[in-house]
Amino acid sequence: MSPSPRIKGWCPGAWRPMATGDGLLVRVRPPLGQLSREQTLALCDAAETFGSGLIELTSRANLQLRGVTDESWPLLMAFLVEHQLVSDDPDAERQPQLMLAPAWQVGDDTHTIASLLQARGSELATMPGKVGIAIDAGNAPVLGDSAADFRIERSTEGGLMVRPDGYAQGTAVNNTEAAVEQLIRLTHWFVNTGGWESGRMRRHTAPLPDWAPADTAPASHGEKLALGENREGMVVGLPFGRVAADTLREAVFPASGSQASISAVQVTPWRRLLLKDCDTLPAVDGLIRHNSDPRLSMDACPGAPFCEQASVATQPLAEKLSGWVEGTVHISGCSKGCARRAPADVCLVGQAGRFNVVVNGGADSTPIKTGFTESEALDVIKKLSESR
Repeated sequence: MSPSPRIKGWCPGAWRPMATGDGLLVRVRPPLGQLSREQTLALCDAAETFGSGLIELTSRANLQLRGVTDESWPLLMAFLVEHQLVSDDPDAERQPQLMLAPAWQVGDDTHTIASLLQARGSELATMPGKVGIAIDAGNAPVLGDSAADFRIERSTEGGLMVRPDGYAQGTAVNNTEAAVEQLIRLTHWFVNTGGWESGRMRRHTAPLPDWAPADTAPASHGEKLALGENREGMVVGLPFGRVAADTLREAVFPASGSQASISAVQVTPWRRLLLKDCDTLPAVDGLIRHNSDPRLSMDACPGAPFCEQASVATQPLAEKLSGWVEGTVHISGCSKGCARRAPADVCLVGQAGRFNVVVNGGADSTPIKTGFTESEALDVIKKLSESR
């Protein structure tokens, strides 16, 4: 097992950027998980003007700008506030992150609950920075594999329910207002019973209160958004969650100058973007357009030199491995395993500039082989694939 990496215990934001291997990391939380076409173009401009030109989509459906400097950060913040990509109130960023099930529609339960929570955000308890809330109130929940500490979902009976992370079942509620009330109450219970010491709900050992019985099962999980045509527009994938600003700009506003029909960009926690009201899949290099693309079953963190804790480059190796392994592949720059929570069929983990090989496990699992160079690791993976 690799030495434990340094866990900072908080998530970067815009008002609180995080120093990484390539400068400051500035995270933008799109309101309701959606950017207008104009805001998307502004974000591309911001990435190129004040950062390295790279934009990342996180597993919590946030957007990150990389390579920001101490000198460019104040100018970036003024730009983001001007284009309503960030609130001018730093306290707003301290509220728990809301992750909405993609493809929500105005007036449906997911949208209504999110709007109510935004209006009542100040009533939520002050919780550790990594705590998040999933609003997944469609007919079939889709965010079950995404990290969240509290979830509002649809139950097997068709009603709404509130479920703390770590519990297979939750509490049934009568309507959207009751769901929000129950959630707010649970956040205060979490804090009052040692939530700051636990850090996350899944590590919280206090028994649930009598008014929050875990006796209602969530509905069966639905499917992630498939690439291609969607009732709301078109869905495209980002290789390993990363896109160059000029690539995204071309997808939203083609260089030919034709007026694209895209009205907004909906982010997802699955390295996919929903281009709303788009009627043609953008033919742009740097995007994934087909569901058969093997990179969709691969996870790779930014790696070196982008992350200060990573000792190996990850995404170039992931590109080389693309299509080699049938099943899931995880390439992690360290044993922290930020890119994937679940075990993978094959996992390569960086340690002291070399790679450890894990089979059917995560980045913190015991490796079957250790200390390989990149070429040696590729040979090991090739032999493992041939033996299957």
